[in-house]
Amino acid sequence: MDPSRYDVVIVGGGAAGLSAATTLGRSLRSVLVIDSGTPRNAPAAGIHGYLSRDGVSPGELLSIGRSEVLSYRGMVIDGEAVSARRTPDGFEVILGDARRFSGRRLLVTTGLTDGLPPIDGLREQWGKGVVHCPYCHGWEIRGKRIGVLGTGPLSVHQALLFRQWSRDITLFLNDTVEPIDEEWDKLAARSVTVVDGAVASVNAVDDVLTGLTLRQGSSFDLQALAVGTRMEARSTLLESLGLSTQVHPSGAGRFIETDAMGGATAVQGVYAAGNVSNLMAQVITAAAEGVMTGARINADLIEEETRWAVEGRSGPFSAASEATVSRSIQGLRRHGLDDGQTATEMAPAATGER
Repeated sequence: MDPSRYDVVIVGGGAAGLSAATTLGRSLRSVLVIDSGTPRNAPAAGIHGYLSRDGVSPGELLSIGRSEVLSYRGMVIDGEAVSARRTPDGFEVILGDARRFSGRRLLVTTGLTDGLPPIDGLREQWGKGVVHCPYCHGWEIRGKRIGVLGTGPLSVHQALLFRQWSRDITLFLNDTVEPIDEEWDKLAARSVTVVDGAVASVNAVDDVLTGLTLRQGSSFDLQALAVGTRMEARSTLLESLGLSTQVHPSGAGRFIETDAMGGATAVQGVYAAGNVSNLMAQVITAAAEGVMTGARINADLIEEETRWAVEGRSGPFSAASEATVSRSIQGLRRHGLDDGQTATEMAPAATGER
């Protein structure tokens, strides 16, 4: 068996990728997750709104997820996928260190990057005193002096959202936002203070945010700053297959479009889930999308294997493959591994004989 060939190769080891891998592993599929180790939420102290995991650190969640993938005979490796190409049997993924892995289907869950305005001190406070989502961070900064940095047309909406968590909200227009009359009325009705002028710096003492300073010299004391980022899908791998990002209807950034059912891209056999295709997805949403996309990929593979069986072709669905799967299952205790046996030893490769 060729250890570099799998039923499904997943690029991206976050909540979406690991959830998809677990679903596919439970479906008796050989699956490989390639993870670059650069999660979007790495600076955050904890994940919120994730039922049963509220407050867990991003690193701990991914560690638990990796263990679950391994328990279902999946494989997880560290590496950066730089390109992919179609092959007669599916797709080949090439890593930056020249390793190559093949899969009958490809799932990309590489997430997105948050583009921050070039303001001194802003990036250093990202994920600490500088936040972006009220549902992710609102509880932690409730009742505090919160500033909202104007970055685009959604900034007024963001200020009105954060008003739910504090009565002390200041919107800094930052020479970027120009509210229309209706928006001025809403801001006044909700007692949101509005400050004109460009922001020069975000201030902190001992790594704790203390406020910001305008270019004209005025400073404001704050305990938290909300910033709407420019969200850009990490799409390099998908672009190597001919796909391109689309402008999000909200104007918040660019994403990879999938079909109405979710998951399938315009390239047959290539799927996407999580923030790369849904800019607004929280961690629990990305995990759910991973489960659904994993199930859809398995159904796609079953349809292909059934067609092969009807045509009498030799494919991965055969009596021999059934025997191989049975032997593997008998070597498992429930969904764990036998004592002394590694996940690597148990992981089958998809070579056309399962």
